[in-house]
Amino acid sequence: MSLNDEVELLRQVPIFANIEPAKLKLLAFTSERLTFHKGMDLCVQGDPGDAAFIIIEGEADIIINMPNGEAKTVNKISKHQIVGEIAILCDVPR
Repeated sequence: MSLNDEVELLRQVPIFANIEPAKLKLLAFTSERLTFHKGMDLCVQGDPGDAAFIIIEGEADIIINMPNGEAKTVNKISKHQIVGEIAILCDVPR
């Protein structure tokens, strides 16, 4: 995928929709594209927040560990949604 294609992809994410193209190009250039398969974790509750993730294809479940040890799905994110941003913006664990 070309840098311009990645800029257009970022523009489809609501939080980036009104960002200047030059800034989106910088974000696209400094970003890393990762592939996750079913059952793999993007991040784990309690880990340090060192990245945010944008879903390009597919979907991901947001699962939290309850005090009783149960894992509970609380949300599902899909194409063009961002996840993990609160941990990096607020400098808190996931």
